[in-house]
Amino acid sequence: MLLAFWALGAYNRLVELRNAAAEAWAQADAALGRRARAVEALLQALREPLQAERGALDALQAAHEALVRATATMTARPLVAAHAAQWLEAEARLAASAARVIALLDHAGAMAAEAPVAEALAAWHDAVQRLPYTRQLFNDAAARHDEALRAFPTSLLVRLYGFAPAGRV
Repeated sequence: MLLAFWALGAYNRLVELRNAAAEAWAQADAALGRRARAVEALLQALREPLQAERGALDALQAAHEALVRATATMTARPLVAAHAAQWLEAEARLAASAARVIALLDHAGAMAAEAPVAEALAAWHDAVQRLPYTRQLFNDAAARHDEALRAFPTSLLVRLYGFAPAGRV
């Protein structure tokens, strides 16, 4: 009887930690949504002024779309390590594409001071600055989840309950 109560308590603790990680991802997802809107605004503001650099803008658009898909997959099941790996890959593509576009803007000079472009850049920078904090919240929650999975004697029940280590973003 005591063993059954312990097993139930261990299960409840793991579910609590899984839910905490999912809540932390929801905060990251909100920050990612703000950045996605900023990317869309930036793309719209730059389509005409950077017509000659259509390849860079198309690469940013493709990276943005890939990240939106990876974020949706991650949101559906935030503690699946393979989803986190896909998200990280898409995030790296977006960062590289955005860096290229921002470098083009820096090179263009006065264009970055124009109202629509300046507003889109400000929104981008604001959204990008918020992301590390929310990502860290998720990573901390995922680490606590994984620590509980490895802790003895709970680790004996992990396979029975179907829990698996989480990925990090």
